[in-house]
Amino acid sequence: MFRFIVRRLLVTLPMVLVVITLTWALIRLAPGNFYASERKLPAAIEKNIRAKYGLDQPWYVQYGRVMANILRLDFGNSLKYENETVNEVLKRTVPVSAALGACAYLLALVVGITLGTVAALKQNSKLDYIAMGLSMLGISLPNFVLGPILVLVFSLTLYWLPPARWGGFPSWNLVLPVLTLSAVYMAYIARLTRAGMLEVLRSDYIRTARAKGLTERQVVMRHALRGGLLPVVSFTGPALAILITGTVVVERIYALPGLGNYFVNANLNRDEPLILGIVAFTSIMVLIFNLLVDVAYGFIDPRIRY
Repeated sequence: MFRFIVRRLLVTLPMVLVVITLTWALIRLAPGNFYASERKLPAAIEKNIRAKYGLDQPWYVQYGRVMANILRLDFGNSLKYENETVNEVLKRTVPVSAALGACAYLLALVVGITLGTVAALKQNSKLDYIAMGLSMLGISLPNFVLGPILVLVFSLTLYWLPPARWGGFPSWNLVLPVLTLSAVYMAYIARLTRAGMLEVLRSDYIRTARAKGLTERQVVMRHALRGGLLPVVSFTGPALAILITGTVVVERIYALPGLGNYFVNANLNRDEPLILGIVAFTSIMVLIFNLLVDVAYGFIDPRIRY
């Protein structure tokens, strides 16, 4: 296991550098630039701007300078937020997205696993149909539709919860964003849990456990859940990385100063340092969470060996 983890960690840095390289190339190939406006700048001013940011140098010189700074974990100053470095922007926005994402996924896990397990144990019953019907509704209802509905009902009609803005962690401002963000993940987790549990409940070792006289609760909690949750564990890696690094739609709806919101603004403003910083952070999170998922396999299923 230790050698497997070391090998995966050694591969992480080259993969992140490849992702950053592709991102840098796409930014440079895209038409336009960060100082473009409706009125064309005078040639002398444009020349000075390009010289200030090193854009008048050959592409390989620019690429080498960018990669050298990134290897030192220095992404430079944001072109939009000139008084802040990219690291400062990340330090300010990541906790917002992390709090939102972690709460949403914990809620999705609890509700999704419960619904999926009940649906599997009561297959083809009313409970199964209701649970899977709610799951299909969660998958079919987009965030940008569910969010305004929740705001309309709980904020503008019942006046129970604040409609927007960031109030810190914990606060009532998180309730509606968490519900909006977790709905689709609840649905996917419920369906994955049901499918995994149905397969495991038909296994020989489950029949053996029942034949030994274990109660149904002991069979489910001690044996069935460990195998039935493997599809959920596979889904958790990339899903949690996306949640932690920010969900654009939810942060836009509720005016949250998270990573996703800044990423959209960075792309609209062609803020190259900020784009590269967020892409690098996202790539690292995806690789780390996938590694944690692979390691978790070995603890959940004793048959898996690395």
